[in-house]
Amino acid sequence: MALFTSALTLPVFNCYSSQESSIDVYPPNWWVGMHDSNVELMIYGDDIADDTVTIVNSDVVLREKHALESANYLFVTLDTSKAKAGDVKLRFVDTDGSTRDISYSLQKRRDGSALRKGFGPRDAIYLIAPDRFVNGDKDNDDVEGFIDKADRSLKGGRHGGDIEGIIQHLDYIEALGFTQLWSMPLLENAMDTYSYHGYSTTDYYQIDPRYGTNEDFLMLSRAANKRGIGVIMDMVLNHIGSNHKWMEDTPSNDWINNNSKFIGTTHKRESLHDPHAIKSDIKGFSDGWFVPTMPDLNQRNPHLANYLIQNAIWWVESANLSGIRVDTYSYPDKAFLSDWTNRLISEYPNLNIVGEEWSVNPAITAYWQAGSKRHDDYDSALPSVMDFPLQAAVIKALTNEESWNSGFISIYETLATDFLYGDPNNLVIFPDNHDMSRIYTQLGHDIEKWNMAMSLLLTTRGIPQVFYGTEILMQNEGSEDHGIIRSDFPGGWPSDSKKNAFTGEGLTTDERWAQQRIKQLLQLRKTHPLQFEGSLKHYAPTDGVYTFFREPISTPEGKKNSKVNAPTPNETRGDKIMVILNKEPVDIPLTTYDEMLSSHKTLTRVSDGKSYKTTDTISLPAMSATVYIAH
Repeated sequence: MALFTSALTLPVFNCYSSQESSIDVYPPNWWVGMHDSNVELMIYGDDIADDTVTIVNSDVVLREKHALESANYLFVTLDTSKAKAGDVKLRFVDTDGSTRDISYSLQKRRDGSALRKGFGPRDAIYLIAPDRFVNGDKDNDDVEGFIDKADRSLKGGRHGGDIEGIIQHLDYIEALGFTQLWSMPLLENAMDTYSYHGYSTTDYYQIDPRYGTNEDFLMLSRAANKRGIGVIMDMVLNHIGSNHKWMEDTPSNDWINNNSKFIGTTHKRESLHDPHAIKSDIKGFSDGWFVPTMPDLNQRNPHLANYLIQNAIWWVESANLSGIRVDTYSYPDKAFLSDWTNRLISEYPNLNIVGEEWSVNPAITAYWQAGSKRHDDYDSALPSVMDFPLQAAVIKALTNEESWNSGFISIYETLATDFLYGDPNNLVIFPDNHDMSRIYTQLGHDIEKWNMAMSLLLTTRGIPQVFYGTEILMQNEGSEDHGIIRSDFPGGWPSDSKKNAFTGEGLTTDERWAQQRIKQLLQLRKTHPLQFEGSLKHYAPTDGVYTFFREPISTPEGKKNSKVNAPTPNETRGDKIMVILNKEPVDIPLTTYDEMLSSHKTLTRVSDGKSYKTTDTISLPAMSATVYIAH
């Protein structure tokens, strides 16, 4: 994992005018030396659509100019292929002869930006609901002009967590062993109520001031990178918040689906793949809105598509991102998704992007991953998908009794469908997330089942993501409300005097043990990265026992593999990771696993360092998850 630690600054866009009216430009700046040298500017200003545009004293070439239905938007495409870094002056001349000038900044790219290393199988991701993690700056709890004020008594209200709070506790995230940070969206959500979740964007280029500023987000990126932690940004391509200014002044008549009127989505994602589907079912899925306050964007409009593509590139370049998580991935226009991912990957070939496709059918989720075998010729460049099928299988395995067709067989059968995926080890796997009950609650508040789930998900194939608080058994007993699932992290507010997960004060014995167990498993991932980039081998479950191995990735002598990081001096290439999950007390002769252990002589149990010979018989208590290193 390569992280850039050079100084980052978000440019301040300056415009000036010979009239009183102002001009806004999106994106607010760009860079020379991009793979695609063209950038389309969305220009917003009073009655600007009929203006003549010229470039004053620059090597930038004006390629195209488009006006749509709104008199206040103009789309201007610049060719920067021969340009040098610096300011470009654009002059707008109205039909009445008046002029307005703006200065547009073209900047030099950071060294190595295009070849940044995205998150991968070596990593572990910590997912945060920023409003509910830590209140680091009480001065931004309420901001003038924003209706939704802070009130911790409201489960769906804003509680005051912010970017400063995350920065102040990066040491905790680092100490746990996480190497990537994914925050729920931080962009402006100027909604009247229920704005804390961040999925109702009202400005794609501004951090919500109740979280901080754009510069605060860059400070988070810098501080995280210094600790070896990458930053993954949560992006929403499908919809906006109903208070977005596009709803007052829409650039074109087709900017919002269904003539800007609410018609709910069917959520029938299968229609995109159904060989028997009718067109109205496909349209009902893709063009429908989630809720009346989330207008659905029409990405078939090429200018809107460009806007969303360039916005993603702008944030990767500006904030030095190591990855992107895309909300509700399959809901936007299908052809647009291909263009969006291909454009991102053409600019950043090693960037990782994970799409949320909430289906427990591996055939549906696999469809979107690059390299997968598909039922059509769709071109997907999406590197990763959230592995909802495995999450569901883990819950079924641990809540159902063992038999020939239930229990651990659910996990085995799900992993056996990995042949559908282009790269199963690049899937993002997880015990829970911000949209579902917490894993501890899903498993009936049984710490042994929790341990089995976490031990499996932090050692099996894929990139593990852990929701904040999972490490201290946070739960939502008696409520499926998202505001309860996303409860405040204990210790994140000055008034949290009785319980503090950062210091350990007030934690129960079980909560302390769980926190240490996560640290232990994540430390294993750090000391044995080649194994977690390597292959998974598993034995079919028998009598309530499921065993699997992680083998180190190997690269033939002299052959380069761009996806494999070079080993560090402390790495042991020959070690294997062995994991045994069992529901009943069992004695297991280790010779049972000769096929995997024949070249190894000893096993070391990770939990306490105890050693065994590979000829020994081991005794395991009921409901246990045991991890070994085979030497």
